[in-house]
Amino acid sequence: MLPHLFRPIQIGHLTVKNRLMMSAMSINFGVDDHCHVTDQLIAYFVARAKGGAGMMLVGGGSVHPGGQELPDLPQMYEDGCIPALRCMVDQIRPYGVRFGVQLMHGGRQSYLPEKVAPSAIPAPAVVKGEVRALTVGEIRDLVTCFGDAARRCREAGFDFVEIHGAHGYLINQFMSPNANVRTDEYGGSFDNRTRFLFEILADIQAKAGADFPVGIRINGNDYMANGWELTDALTLAPLLESAGAAYLHVSAGVYGSTELTIPSMYTPQGCFVHLAEAVKQVVDIPVITVGRIKDPVHADQIIADGRADMVALGRSFLADPEYPKKARTGRIDEIRPCVGCCLGCIHAVLAKEPGGCVVNPDVGREYLLTSGETAGEPAGSPGRPSVKPSVNPPVRVLVAGAGPAGLAAARECALAGHDVVICEQKDVSGGLLNLASKAPGRGELGDILRFFDRALTRLDIRVRYQTPLTKELLDEVSPDHVVLATGSLPQMPVIKGLFTTSMALVTGVDVMAGTETAGQQVIVLGGGMAGLIVADFLADQGKSVTVLNRKKSFAEQMSANDRYYLRENLKKKDVTLYKQVAIQAVTSDGVIFTCKGEKTTLSGFDTVVISEKYEAVRAAKSLEKTSSARFHLIGDAKSPRHLMYCISEAHELALSL
Repeated sequence: MLPHLFRPIQIGHLTVKNRLMMSAMSINFGVDDHCHVTDQLIAYFVARAKGGAGMMLVGGGSVHPGGQELPDLPQMYEDGCIPALRCMVDQIRPYGVRFGVQLMHGGRQSYLPEKVAPSAIPAPAVVKGEVRALTVGEIRDLVTCFGDAARRCREAGFDFVEIHGAHGYLINQFMSPNANVRTDEYGGSFDNRTRFLFEILADIQAKAGADFPVGIRINGNDYMANGWELTDALTLAPLLESAGAAYLHVSAGVYGSTELTIPSMYTPQGCFVHLAEAVKQVVDIPVITVGRIKDPVHADQIIADGRADMVALGRSFLADPEYPKKARTGRIDEIRPCVGCCLGCIHAVLAKEPGGCVVNPDVGREYLLTSGETAGEPAGSPGRPSVKPSVNPPVRVLVAGAGPAGLAAARECALAGHDVVICEQKDVSGGLLNLASKAPGRGELGDILRFFDRALTRLDIRVRYQTPLTKELLDEVSPDHVVLATGSLPQMPVIKGLFTTSMALVTGVDVMAGTETAGQQVIVLGGGMAGLIVADFLADQGKSVTVLNRKKSFAEQMSANDRYYLRENLKKKDVTLYKQVAIQAVTSDGVIFTCKGEKTTLSGFDTVVISEKYEAVRAAKSLEKTSSARFHLIGDAKSPRHLMYCISEAHELALSL
């Protein structure tokens, strides 16, 4: 099973047990006031070391306080960090994983009030603020900072380090013409723009030892005008090999690039593999590829085809720390999938909040869990996995609703050893998420639903379809707890003329479900996530769509990365967007509204799709007074929000029973 992925590989003098690397991620938790690592970050990595990774990288290892990318990342810039790092290494070592640190300086992409860069050019996106150009003396000081940081990593017991020369951070800024307009020895020619990187590599080798493996992450393409391109990477790669680099880790993108460094579900899986494949043709050292590689069969094929020597996964290790172990033992169907939403892993982090994962609420809480596994199902027989021990005695749980919240709750409760019954009013599971997965580019949302369905099958729990929650069902099941995961439905707005218009009046839910059809000229009321998704769904069918959004921003519930690709999709189709709209009236074939104080009348439409506010469906809560069971509201039944809340609330509830 997957013979190429689980074949050992040599990185410098290190033998790595398989070809799976957990790439560096700036997770933004697990450090104290001095940015020294704590038990929280240690437990996070221990969970993934147990899961069978071949190599792992600590992300965001700052070499200088003036280059700290985010506030809660581990620092490597003073010797006081070494004891905590050594403690972390000691707890990882028993699991046979090669453990390293990615060393970086954020440059103009640092979240600091005072930012430095090769030139006084602000970051093109995300991070705002003035930037000061480094002096030559400061550049040389930073070279020594990288070397000193690597020496500390070796003293702490790490196996290797990786220099972050990609993604628009400081080293990449030096190499990219659009960020570096210097006229001294660090700017202008290719040799001058790459000088900083080579000086860093030499300083690390001098201080950490020539036998200490140093990998380098480079961009295969910045995807920016006048930026670093693949031809540059192909020139650089053999030079880095000659200079002693142990491996090259090829990625892409910077803040504001047309192809995002952390792409969402809209991009093809393996979107950057072609860049690593090209680099591999010009070097003999191992080349690592990255970029939405979530399927282990796909990963194995990349290596089998000689396109790369190793595969780096980031978000997949967040979603399921046991990804390698499950893949190696043929339990691929049990891997909890990343859905590419970018909400917990990047959107939260860029908001300077702790990172997390929509599908795995345990991320960052591993140190609080004293029993069971941190993610996925515990190892057990192929037919039925063993269950997580429960602090409390088993109870009977009736879950009403087989959407993502209900399915997650049923799975977690069953794994805790409780007796679970699920009822669903409709004849299919998945709720609104099942409908959202039908939209263009959003099919991977269905992956988590299929994961839950397979888990419930292994746990011998079936969904009783076309079965609403009633008093009779309560009497039959006699539950101790009732989980209301009954979801939400579109709320009809009160707008003059809406219910007397000649246009067809339908909801986004009905359109996505196929129970109603829209005409060719469509108005969508609502510019949130649901509104834009249904607009894309309809425009993909060749319809002309106009979206009216009352708010200042579109799709605020989505991560910026996910929203970017959706907005780019809409630009290619017949979709017109209005925001900050105040609707005055709906006419027989259109609508009258003001937008930023200007009155607009639209006509010639045949359909109005309601996809604005959603309201919780919780009528079944009235049954609480007829039952001795304790009722709980989770997911949209509690309050309509995004998927992260649905799954995390289900998880919390199961832990509390």
